[in-house]
Amino acid sequence: MYLELTEEQRLIQETAREFAGAELEPLAARLDREDDREAFLGNLKKLAALGFMGLNVKDAYGGAEAGVVAFSVAMTEIARACAATAVTVSVNNMVCEVIQAVGSEAQKQAYIPRICSGEYAAGSFALTETGAGSDPSGMTTRAVADGDGFVLNGAKIFITSAPYAGVFVVWAVTDPEAPKGKGISCFLVEAGTPGLIIGKQEQKMGQHASATNEVLFDDCRIPGSALMGKLNDGFRIAVAELAGGRIGIGSLGLGVGLAAMDYATRYATERAQFGQRISNFQAIQWKIADSYTELEAARLLLMNAAFRKESGKPFAKEASMAKLYATEAANRACYNGLQMLGGYGYSQDFPVERYARDARITSIYEGTNEIQRVIIAREILRNFA
Repeated sequence: MYLELTEEQRLIQETAREFAGAELEPLAARLDREDDREAFLGNLKKLAALGFMGLNVKDAYGGAEAGVVAFSVAMTEIARACAATAVTVSVNNMVCEVIQAVGSEAQKQAYIPRICSGEYAAGSFALTETGAGSDPSGMTTRAVADGDGFVLNGAKIFITSAPYAGVFVVWAVTDPEAPKGKGISCFLVEAGTPGLIIGKQEQKMGQHASATNEVLFDDCRIPGSALMGKLNDGFRIAVAELAGGRIGIGSLGLGVGLAAMDYATRYATERAQFGQRISNFQAIQWKIADSYTELEAARLLLMNAAFRKESGKPFAKEASMAKLYATEAANRACYNGLQMLGGYGYSQDFPVERYARDARITSIYEGTNEIQRVIIAREILRNFA
């Protein structure tokens, strides 16, 4: 198996690394503490100009057509500098991909180029509800056919980029009599549609610059052309796209974990105690060895999942494995990095405490790691049935 990146993938990785170091990292700490949406959105616009909002999207729709491996390595480099920016890039790519996969030609032409170009700062993925998180088939948001359109009523929570999204991919029940998960449809709802209301913004532990909001639908009327894919086939679409999104979140976690360990390791080579650098102590060396080994294993799992998706092979199990392992390895790396800095690790004057807060959510969103274990076990047991 050939594990090296292609020349194009390496160029994308280097471009992401250079941009992240020059534009994202200098702002990351301030954006974590202050609400400067103009600066945050400005960087999203620059990333769009570089082609990072549609890395696995066809050139015909304004995408870079670079593939899933390129998307993964770019996400890692962006997340090393700013996890809040990285999650926005990940969701934007996911929205573009779902429209490309199941949207009509008119829908593809109308929305994908706007996200890829930065005309829309973001797209949003509106699936989760208060009573339908790990079990999205239990959603209660309804879309009732009315004339030549639909009327949406309900509420979604934890919606990334909601205040500045140009379009929302929304799931709603269209056949309440169907078996659970079978009567759900998928719609594209433009920002500004009457009845689409951006609710309260969550006050989160980390990734502060990325807005996460409640989204309400109050007699929100949408045309029939807003239906994406087939009627009552939306749950299958959600399951398929969430699998791909897990590669993005695993890659994000990897980037945050690497950032924490890189900072802590440099610190260990400079910090002196007992008359010598603390990097000479076995306790510190083992944290370095364990964390970098786990992060490298995470990288290989992510590359395998990304390559399988890019090659058109089944990848759901591999994506869940990669997301599970990478995000938990990232959390362990951040904890180790914080411990290596001692009291300074707990101080906001150093970035490792921010990395630890930013990493924590990666084992929760895009499917909790408990759910990833269910998916992995189910796929393995199927082979033994």
